[in-house]
Amino acid sequence: MLKVPVAAALRLERLRVCGLLLWWLLLELEHFPGWWLLHIFTVLQFFCFGWVLKTKTYFSRNSPVLLLGKCYHFKYEDEDKMLPTTSGCTIEDHVIAGNVEEFRKDFISRIWLTYREEFPQIEGSALTTDCGWGCTLRTGQMLLAQGLILHFLGRAWTWPDALNIENSDSESWTSHTVKKFTASFEASLSGERELKTPTISLKETIGKYSDDHEMRNEIYHRKIISWFGDSPLAVFGLHQLIEYGKKSGKKAGDWYGPAVVAHILRKAVEEARHPDLQGITIYVAQDCTVYNSDVIDKQSASMTSDNADDKAVIILVPVRLGGERTNTDYLEFVKGILSLEYCVGIIGGKPKQSYYFAGFQDDSLIYMDPHYCQSFVDVSIKDFPLETFHCPSPKKMSFRKMDPSCTIGFYCRNVQDFERASEEITK
Repeated sequence: MLKVPVAAALRLERLRVCGLLLWWLLLELEHFPGWWLLHIFTVLQFFCFGWVLKTKTYFSRNSPVLLLGKCYHFKYEDEDKMLPTTSGCTIEDHVIAGNVEEFRKDFISRIWLTYREEFPQIEGSALTTDCGWGCTLRTGQMLLAQGLILHFLGRAWTWPDALNIENSDSESWTSHTVKKFTASFEASLSGERELKTPTISLKETIGKYSDDHEMRNEIYHRKIISWFGDSPLAVFGLHQLIEYGKKSGKKAGDWYGPAVVAHILRKAVEEARHPDLQGITIYVAQDCTVYNSDVIDKQSASMTSDNADDKAVIILVPVRLGGERTNTDYLEFVKGILSLEYCVGIIGGKPKQSYYFAGFQDDSLIYMDPHYCQSFVDVSIKDFPLETFHCPSPKKMSFRKMDPSCTIGFYCRNVQDFERASEEITK
């Protein structure tokens, strides 16, 4: 009996599904309105070019794990035990945590932005999904979201319900999408739409909190996510980012690079009129160079006269870590960046496939993957569900597979923070 490798079998299955869908589409072409054909084409494109299999990620108990400036060592389950100096953790003891559950809670608490479908139509196009082209915009959103979490909630914050998120490692993302598409298709033919009830409502969540501080944190948690909603009114939503991208010659459906996204994020924050966002700005480095005087001027000169505090700044540095491939000499540099408490992650990935890098273990990068098509969530609803905005399981990738083009992000709350961060980065 001929044994077919798993990877080859998956490719064959993908081709089979694509072929069947294309054959069916050609047969039924005249029976569907134009908008349905566009939707079917998007799904077909996702199957053929965005096939993602969720596999279990394994971590070593013998090596430290770094996540956005925090160090975890799974060998030491007691949080009160400090790691030995030979463990490989080089950051300060006060940011070291000890066990697997704490790492999971920390990782899941980061905001996860993925492909979405069935959202309001993007102006100037017929698109109601970003499947197949919006991944770099999504990873840029994740980096900005982490900067806003640091700004409003602090690095120590974790979502109380993080460990209640279901880990779906056993199911492939594609099989989930097939089921979801089939259900959506059948419902549309019968004129029905499924109404989803959120499993964790705002009332239920806030009711669990014992003090005003915890309640405030949950309100800001939801507020930050709502700023990234997939609607024209969301200040950092896909619709707004695409609008700002037009000045860079980009439009909906185009592929966006990490450097272009950095400038789009800067413009989005600059144009944001929400009162809570007046105390933060973005600086984008030119030619991989951060000019200290420019950053300090941006932090201080942009504040109104009745507010003497410095403005927080997110510093974005578009870089290229090699020629056609990433130079492995940069591995320690990337590790050092992700070890800093000021780091808000890296917009990077593999060629034509963007990931949000948030940490590492040994020579593997830890990331969140936006290549998962989820349904539109209306974040204007008071108790919108939070689960799909938090990733249940981290992914790992060898540093050698990293695309050399990326954008590195830092958050500095004030001028003193920036000066300390500058010292750390230049060590």
